[in-house]
Amino acid sequence: MSNEINNIRNFAIIAHIDHGKSTIADRIIHNCGGLTEREMKSQVLDSMDIERERGITIKAQTVKLNYKAKDGKVYTLNIIDTPGHVDFSYEVSRSLYACEGSILIVDSTQGVEAQTLANVYQALENNHEIVPVLNKVDLPASDLEKTKKQIEDVIGIDTENAIPCSGKTGEGIEDILEKIISTLPAPQGESESDLKCLLVDSWYDTYLGVVILVRVIDGKLSKHMKVKMISTNREYVVERVGVFTPKPTDINELKTGEIGFIITGIKVLSETKVGDTICDATKPLKDALPGFKPSKPVVFCGLFPVDSSEFQKLKDGLAKLQLNDASFSFEPESSSALGLGFRCGFLGLLHLEIVTERLEREFDVNLLTTTPGVVYKVYLNNGDLIDLQNPSSLPDPTLIKMIEEPWIKATVITPDQYLGSIIKMCQDKRGIQTNLSYSGNRAVVNYELPLNEVVFDFNDRLKSMTSGYASFDYEIIEHREGDLVKLGILVNTEPVDALAMMIHKNFAQKTGKEVCEKLKNLIPRHNFMIPVQAAIGGKIIARETIKGFKKDVLTKIHGGGAADRKRKLLEKQKKGKARSKQFGRVEIPQEAFIGVLKIQKQ
Repeated sequence: MSNEINNIRNFAIIAHIDHGKSTIADRIIHNCGGLTEREMKSQVLDSMDIERERGITIKAQTVKLNYKAKDGKVYTLNIIDTPGHVDFSYEVSRSLYACEGSILIVDSTQGVEAQTLANVYQALENNHEIVPVLNKVDLPASDLEKTKKQIEDVIGIDTENAIPCSGKTGEGIEDILEKIISTLPAPQGESESDLKCLLVDSWYDTYLGVVILVRVIDGKLSKHMKVKMISTNREYVVERVGVFTPKPTDINELKTGEIGFIITGIKVLSETKVGDTICDATKPLKDALPGFKPSKPVVFCGLFPVDSSEFQKLKDGLAKLQLNDASFSFEPESSSALGLGFRCGFLGLLHLEIVTERLEREFDVNLLTTTPGVVYKVYLNNGDLIDLQNPSSLPDPTLIKMIEEPWIKATVITPDQYLGSIIKMCQDKRGIQTNLSYSGNRAVVNYELPLNEVVFDFNDRLKSMTSGYASFDYEIIEHREGDLVKLGILVNTEPVDALAMMIHKNFAQKTGKEVCEKLKNLIPRHNFMIPVQAAIGGKIIARETIKGFKKDVLTKIHGGGAADRKRKLLEKQKKGKARSKQFGRVEIPQEAFIGVLKIQKQ
């Protein structure tokens, strides 16, 4: 048994977005004969249309391959292809926990980027051996020496044995495979012990129910075995055991150190908590595997159907998406202006973008998203603590002791000519600079920033001011007290809940004025005058007035006593307008909402 385990290598492929992770995974699969020439397609591990289209990996995927090395032995390689984007860093962390080593891919034309850094640090935290690989050497812009120097300066990894390769031409792939076998350690584990498994990932399959990806730490996992999940304390019978080669292939058992999938007839994804420990139900373990926490949504926004008749369609779409993505949450919400919709929680902005795009594409729902917001901690005078997701449900200011907002640690890597404008933007967003270092002509700058300032538009602005050359990564560090207020918008003295927002006191006046001006231009005129106001509590801080239509009631009056009759008619008209203002309803068109949401993201 020990000899078998010595011939296993479990490794992850880590890199920044678009540095060639999925392409190199394709090459390795092809080299090891995992798929025939006819079955191969590019990014074979990215199964979702949206992944293939955007060229990004969203769900971590896994493959088991057999490789005959130059020493004549046959080795089992388990690859986990991880997502590189900040929002899915939780997927990266648990994938890394299931492996002993990592291949670090750096694009030799681009050099080290922000997420290269973040993912390497996560790999090092999991005590990984790291094999540096310099990809895209076939391109004329490739600069190996400069990239090696950057990896040593910024990350601090020795690059003497870094492997130059090209995912496109296949050059260097054989060297990578030999290096994996010589450098990466075999898994450790007790094959005679009781079963201990890590739940690496889970997804919903229409025909099979929930498919669970596991890494066997100790013991073995076989068909018809009764297993128990430690966090939920529930027991299940294993109906199928298998591995991906990359096609799903059924086997009888998974041994120590192996990665594969099991199917237990679970129908709901929420029962399989990622990072959970699976053990033998007849010999339960006392202690779970260390260090795992359920993923928590950090960005919230309202999703409303543009056409209210599509509400049910949206509800069904959200329920189906949640089957495959347990890190996304939603609950019903109603707004007087937008009708019925849902308040949804996401891991970050890319996560929000992908979920809304999948809703529109796969379920054909036209969506209106309200401004994204973060979770605030509101401390009340009576000692209670509220997690506030929706600004419209903020308690009365007199009851509040203080409000805390989440802060992040951001790393921006940029060519140094753009550094001045990036620093100015971070200062404008209440940032605190913690570090600045250089590697060649690239600056690595660290900032602490309030997440609220980042969720609107930080990434878009960063990309546009640096022509797309800067990269950005963040992690949440803590909640800090902030001088925050709720900015309410009133139209015809009625509060519009969908436009309420939490904002720093210093920016309230300017934002309130902008929103009022925008609404003045977007709300159609009525027969009566409409005031548009921005308020903090009971205090109005900005106002615009939409003039009412005025009918000329005086044209037909001629002759004696005209002045008196004119005055009476104008009085009568004034009373009518006052009455219609009192009872008239101002319908705010969808375009007005979309317009206002856009300026808040500027």
